Amino acid sequence: MKKSVLYSLVVLFMFGCQDNDKHLNLDGEKLLKQKCSSCHNLDLPPKTFENEVAPPMMAVAFHVSDFIKVNQEDERVVKSIAFVKDYVVNPSVEKSFCDKESLKAYGLMPSQKGKVTQDELQAIAEYIFSHYTPKNLQEAQAIQRKLDMMPKGQRLALQNNCLTCHRVDKDLVGPSFASIAKKYKNDTTVMQESIANGSSKKYKNFRGVLMPAFKDKISKEDIKTISEWIVKR
Repeated sequence: MKKSVLYSLVVLFMFGCQDNDKHLNLDGEKLLKQKCSSCHNLDLPPKTFENEVAPPMMAVAFHVSDFIKVNQEDERVVKSIAFVKDYVVNPSVEKSFCDKESLKAYGLMPSQKGKVTQDELQAIAEYIFSHYTPKNLQEAQAIQRKLDMMPKGQRLALQNNCLTCHRVDKDLVGPSFASIAKKYKNDTTVMQESIANGSSKKYKNFRGVLMPAFKDKISKEDIKTISEWIVKR
C-alpha cells in the first residue's frame, strides 16, 4: 500500500514538473506572431497603414506600460502583464487605456477567450514588455538610419545575408566581394547568373564550396542591384 501511494506521488510529481516545464518553455515571440499578427503590426519600429484594424503592438506595449498604475516602478512590468492577461479575454471600454478617438477608429478589441490560454498569454505578455522597450526602439531606429544611408546594393546584400559567406575585402566561406569584382570587372552578367542559379568551382581556392541559388529568394531586379554594387562600390 505504501509503495502504491509513493508511486502515485512520484507520477504526479513527474507530470507536474512536465506541465511546469511546458509552461516555462512557451515561446512568447512565436505565440505573438501566431495569435496576434493578423490584427497587430509587430514591427519595431512599427509600420502604419490606413486600413489597419488594430494599433501596432509597440504602441500597445508603450501605452499600457505608461498608463498602468503602480506604487513602485518595479511593479510596472508585472502589472502590465497581468493587465494583458485579463484584458485580452475580458476586454471592456472601462478597462481600456485607449483614448476615445482610438477606440472610435479601431473599435473595442474582441475577446480572445477560448483562442489563447492564460499560460500562452503569460508568455506573450512577457515577450511584449521585454521586446517593445524604448531602448530596443532606439537601437532599431539607429540600425534603420544606417541602412537608409547605405547604397541600395549594400543594403540588399546585408538584408539577404550575403555577408554570411562573403566579406567586402576578405575571403570567408566564399571569395571576397573585392575578388569577385576583380574577376568580373564591370560585367555583372555571369555574377547575376551565379547568384540566381548557384555555382561552384569558379574560384581556385573555393572548389569545394557550393554557391546556393537565390532566384526564389531574391528578385531579378535586386540581384542586378547587388551585382552592380559589388563591381562598382
